[in-house]
Amino acid sequence: MKRKHKLYSRPKRPFDKLRIEEEAELKKRFGLKNKKEIWKAEANVRSIRERAKRLISADKPEQQKLFNQLSKIGLNVTSIGNVLSLKKEDYLKRRLQTVIFNKKFAPTIKTARQMITHKKVLVDGRAINSPSYIIPVELENKITIKEKKLEEKNEKNL
Repeated sequence: MKRKHKLYSRPKRPFDKLRIEEEAELKKRFGLKNKKEIWKAEANVRSIRERAKRLISADKPEQQKLFNQLSKIGLNVTSIGNVLSLKKEDYLKRRLQTVIFNKKFAPTIKTARQMITHKKVLVDGRAINSPSYIIPVELENKITIKEKKLEEKNEKNL
């Protein structure tokens, strides 16, 4: 069995006050469970940037392939410069938890997370229980909330 590697890297300076305050603000704003989720988003953005750096000298069709992949997940980029200027906040805005809160399906960001983990949220008819699921643009309008079963019970009793 192949060993699974970490999907993130810890900060080099663990007690940097500015970084800690910035991460605490991000954690609160996006309703994250812990700072590891921030580090994972940072690692994903870093890998996207590295891929873009390798494609600087590549021909246009290969660059366009990267741009199409990023536009499918909702990161609007049209040049390598745009890809290199991506921030972790741009990536965190595409999480299922944030999208549900922004679409007003949940009153708070924490409630959105709870609804997802309790499998109350359907994306294209499938229950997703991962708040960190990155929503593709074409599925953004197919997000629904499960109906309560109380109405069904009341109808059976009548």
